[in-house]
Amino acid sequence: MEHVTYNSIIKSKMDDYAHQVYSITRKFPKNELYGVTSQLRRATLSIVLNYIEGYSRNRIGNKSKMYGNFLEISYGSLKESKYLLHFSLEEKYLTKSQYDSVIKLAEEIGAMLWGIIRNLR
Repeated sequence: MEHVTYNSIIKSKMDDYAHQVYSITRKFPKNELYGVTSQLRRATLSIVLNYIEGYSRNRIGNKSKMYGNFLEISYGSLKESKYLLHFSLEEKYLTKSQYDSVIKLAEEIGAMLWGIIRNLR
């Protein structure tokens, strides 16, 4: 049986979020491939990638300031992706149901990330 940690839970949620965003953006207009689609995908991947890099660097000694910086970048990317999802909803690139589902997950991730950041201060 795998040991479940806070790290594995948040990382799993971030991974789910990235996959949901990729799935949703497959249906975006082709003329947005290098615009909203690309930016949303990059912002979404930045969330989990910065979290993983910060977590990994933090494990190599006590570098909580560096860890905090990566977490703040991750949090900023989450906020960026949430705005782009809202923008995409307004442009009718996704349904309200898709938006509600993915935003719920984004809110969970945001609360978890902010909790870690707050505890580092």
